[in-house]
Amino acid sequence: MIDPEKLFQLEPGQKRRKLALTFGELERDIAGIAEKGTQYNFAKMSRAEYTKTVAKIVLQDPKLDESAAKEIRALLEADENQFDERRLCNTARNALLALIGTFPAEWDLVIAPHSQEKLSTEKRKFFKGVSVYAEDIRSPFNVGSIFRTAEAMGCESVYISPQCTDPQQSKAIRSGMGCIETLGYTRCSLNELPEDKPVFVLETGGTPIEEFEFPKEGIVIIGSEELGVSPEALARATYGRVTIPMTGLKASLNVGVAFGILMQKWVEALENIN
Repeated sequence: MIDPEKLFQLEPGQKRRKLALTFGELERDIAGIAEKGTQYNFAKMSRAEYTKTVAKIVLQDPKLDESAAKEIRALLEADENQFDERRLCNTARNALLALIGTFPAEWDLVIAPHSQEKLSTEKRKFFKGVSVYAEDIRSPFNVGSIFRTAEAMGCESVYISPQCTDPQQSKAIRSGMGCIETLGYTRCSLNELPEDKPVFVLETGGTPIEEFEFPKEGIVIIGSEELGVSPEALARATYGRVTIPMTGLKASLNVGVAFGILMQKWVEALENIN
C-alpha cells in the first residue's frame, strides 16, 4: 500500500488512478480474496484507519461530485460499530472512476467471489438433463453472466462452442461469480452435442416464449452477440425455436439477459411438470 503522504505529491490525474487502484486492492483484502502481493501491509495504521485516511484524500478533490462527497462523508462519520469499510472503498472507487471517465466494467469487477470450498455439480441442486450451449459468445462478461444464470437456475451442464471466449479469461471469471468453477464446462462442436437430448434455440422468429412447450430435458442454444445463432445451430435445433416477444424500437436484448428470461420460463415449466 502506498503511504498516504506520497499521494499528495502526485498530479491530480495520476493521484485519482492510484487511489482507484488502492481502493480496489483494499476491497479485495476486506473480502479475503486479495491477489498475491496486494494484501494490506501498511504497518503504520490499521486497515480501517488507512481506508478512512485515503477516503479523506478523495474528499479534497475539487472535481468530486457533491452527491458522491456527501455519501463518502456519511460513511466516514458512522460510529465505530456501524462503519462499513467495504462500502466506503466501493463508493470512493466508483466516484474516482467517474472523475477519470472510465466505466467500472473497463477496470474489471473488484470482487471475484471464489468459493472457499470447491463445489461439484453432484453437490448442487439442478434439473437433470437441462443444459445450455453458448455458441461463439465473444464478451467475457457475457460468458460469466451465462454461467452465473445457468448455476442459479439449475442447469446441469454448460457446453461452449470452439470459438466461444475462454471462460478462464479473467473478466469471465470475475463476472461468473464463482459459477464457472462450480459448473465446469465442455467445449465442443454442434455435432458433438449429446444426441439423446432435445435441442432448441433462443432466437427471433420462433414460437413466443409464453406458448413454447419446454422439454423436460434438453439443450438450449444461445448465439453470438452480433450474429445470433448460426444456420448450423438452427438446423441442429430439431426441437424448435423459442422467441422473447419485445415491443421496443430496438427490440434487442443482451444475450445474458435473454438467457435469464428463458431460464426462468423453463424452470416454471419444469416445476409444473414435476
